[in-house]
Amino acid sequence: MNTIKEVSSITSEHFRNEIVRSSQPVVIRGLVNDWPMVQAAKKSNLAFCDYLKRFDRGLNLDTMTGPASIKGRIFYNSDLSGLNSRMGQSKLGPSLDYIIEHAKDDPAPLLAMQSVVISQYLPGLQLENKLHLLPDAISPRIWIGGKAIVAAHYDAAENIACCVAGKRKFTLFPPEQIANLYIGPLELTPAGATISMVDLENPDFEKYPNFQHALNAAQQAVLEPGDAIYIPYLWWHNVQALDELNVLINYWWGEPEEERIDPRNALYHAMMTIRFLPPHYREHWKHMFDHYVFHKNGDPGEHLPEERLGILSRTKPIAMIKKMRLALAKALSRT
Repeated sequence: MNTIKEVSSITSEHFRNEIVRSSQPVVIRGLVNDWPMVQAAKKSNLAFCDYLKRFDRGLNLDTMTGPASIKGRIFYNSDLSGLNSRMGQSKLGPSLDYIIEHAKDDPAPLLAMQSVVISQYLPGLQLENKLHLLPDAISPRIWIGGKAIVAAHYDAAENIACCVAGKRKFTLFPPEQIANLYIGPLELTPAGATISMVDLENPDFEKYPNFQHALNAAQQAVLEPGDAIYIPYLWWHNVQALDELNVLINYWWGEPEEERIDPRNALYHAMMTIRFLPPHYREHWKHMFDHYVFHKNGDPGEHLPEERLGILSRTKPIAMIKKMRLALAKALSRT
């Protein structure tokens, strides 16, 4: 397994123009070491909890819970009919107290507060703990729990994850390794994203023989409090929280929200409409996609006048996209 590239200092310009454009993961050591919440976490778990509770509005937070028997691994039950844990809601203060109370249990029961939007639930926290690499408009989320394992999954967004408390081990796989990761059901997922069925800590190579190829291409790093990692768009990442209290803040960003159309919708629709066609039909559609979507043959509208390009416009035709979305919605409603 390879080691993720590391840097120790970086400017926002270098990050934007070099790192993001390279689409390769990078660990940035000490990036948020000066955050007050990181300094509190380095003092003690209790000091961190006291610091965080200052910003608590008392609202319910999305929380994953599970028995100690799952050893922190958020996954499926034995027959894949459901999950081994459940999503509910809890309040921050009692949840932090619960994690500290069970910190020495081996294994401890699972409690993980997930994807909490800081501006909504912990207002003021972001102002004291700013990330200079990204615009302030990008809203951070906080993830809080004990020892836990999240199987390899992807985000349809760029991602910076900042380790605040406890150590975390990140194992990343390039997007092209999807066939070797043995992805689970698309319809039932632990948190919305499809996950690898392979237990990274104890892989079953008889059941998942090609996973060895994924491991050969994998990159890994352990983050300490104050460190951060850039996870490129669509890279698969397995995340293991190693300590009794682990806290992460992450930032997702991509295109402006009003212009976004989730590419997964196109994938799912293609699976429904093209996957079961005869092989030679599918091959013909592959040429269509290569030409119009992936521009394998160059600009498909190069021979047309600009005013007649429509959806082939070289700039994103927002008005045309809205019309096509309405047309697609009507077409799908008739099926």
